[in-house]
Amino acid sequence: MGPTLDSTPAADGYRMPAEWAHHSGCWLVWPERPDNWRLGGKPAQRVFAEVATAVAQTEKVTVLVSAAQYDNARSRLPAGVRVVEMSSDDSWMRDTGPTFVTDGTGDVRGVDWDFNAWGGLVDGLYFPWANDDAVARKVLEIEELPRYKAHFVLEGGSIDVDGEGTVLVTEECLLSEGRNPGLTKDEIGQRLRDYLGAEKVIWLPFGVYLDETNGHVDNFCRFAAPGKVMLTWTDDVNDPQYKRSQAALEVLLAETDARGRRLEVVRIHQPGPILITEEESNGVDTIEGTLPRQTGDRLAGSYVNSYIGNDVVILPVFDDPHDQDAVAAYTELFAPRRVVTVPGREILLGGGNVHCITQQQPSGR
Repeated sequence: MGPTLDSTPAADGYRMPAEWAHHSGCWLVWPERPDNWRLGGKPAQRVFAEVATAVAQTEKVTVLVSAAQYDNARSRLPAGVRVVEMSSDDSWMRDTGPTFVTDGTGDVRGVDWDFNAWGGLVDGLYFPWANDDAVARKVLEIEELPRYKAHFVLEGGSIDVDGEGTVLVTEECLLSEGRNPGLTKDEIGQRLRDYLGAEKVIWLPFGVYLDETNGHVDNFCRFAAPGKVMLTWTDDVNDPQYKRSQAALEVLLAETDARGRRLEVVRIHQPGPILITEEESNGVDTIEGTLPRQTGDRLAGSYVNSYIGNDVVILPVFDDPHDQDAVAAYTELFAPRRVVTVPGREILLGGGNVHCITQQQPSGR
């Protein structure tokens, strides 16, 4: 088991690499929570297996799964995918898993953030969340990697980095009342610099409209390359998303990254709007204290919520008129990586998408 360190990554010369840096592996958690995933998670499980299979073409994949679902997951996943029994409360590995940091020489360590289900008792999405909060530590013990324990509430989906000193976040999320109310914006920025090895934080005002994570940046705006970001967009001035995307665009065009570069912004039009159908709503268990999935509710659909693998990019699509443009944009942005599309609706019904269910482990090289 790796040691728990008293210092910070920045103090030790470590930083979070960009997602396009080489991975030694990728982690997911098997979906089964019946008050979040319809029909006991069976439709979502098919898509999770599809994502795991696609990523496993070019990097090692580990899927964490409960004891009750172990045999089912093992039979649905390819033999080359590692299946590990672990307790969890839901299946958002991006937010519950560790954030891996490297020192540029091939050494890898992990940051274990506090997790409180996206807002704790203020506006969190479920209670309890103790199993999820323990996932990062358990992963680092399995991998025998040193652990930085950050006594600070943060989810991996609320940050995005270029690996060259810049981190993207939203004020809507990081300054939300349910996360770190005792810290100022400047103090939160300093924690990001300390634990991500970043030099500059770019604060966008909002994320995607009705995103139940309080506007995670990974569903809205992400780095595609140094100096280049992709931004969820809509041309409909009457859509509530329009002002949110416009506000972000103004910030991005006025900012420079940590290296002093102006940012190129690639707008990727959102799908939908995507609404929950009656059949989908009826398939979710109703339990007091969790977020209901009601007919007609708008989902926070986005093409930005993808996974950048070693030689592939996994892109959610929605049988939507904008799918084709999104695939074309990704093909250009991430060449020579191959763009692999997966049906995104079932993951979206649970509250996120491909990026939210994955967590890359960099190789450090």
